[in-house]
Amino acid sequence: MAIKEDTDSGSPKAYNVKVIHSMYVIVDIQGQQFKVQKDQKLFVHRIDANEGDVVEFEKVLLIGNDDDITIGSPIIDGAKVVLEVLSHVKGDKVLVFKKKRRKGYSKLNGHRQQFSQVLVKDIIS
Repeated sequence: MAIKEDTDSGSPKAYNVKVIHSMYVIVDIQGQQFKVQKDQKLFVHRIDANEGDVVEFEKVLLIGNDDDITIGSPIIDGAKVVLEVLSHVKGDKVLVFKKKRRKGYSKLNGHRQQFSQVLVKDIIS
């Protein structure tokens, strides 16, 4: 419950606020599961598509709309998520250091993961 100031009498007035939750889905994108909503931006492992391309993923595992939840077994037929590829970026550098004590062995490897930034255009259920 939220408090709203009544300007006429100077005393606070209480009123109920209804929170409207939008539809969300849990989708499998290249082996990883993401909880996404419409117009959400997220980073996924690099997608083989050009910037600006529209990609569809049909492995929708769960659809939630307020109190109505639909769970697939394992996926929901006919449901898909439409994504737009915004850009391709590299992640932070990860350093892998290996060492064996008293043997004079040490090795340093670096790795930067390739990511794609995508925008959820539409959820079709």
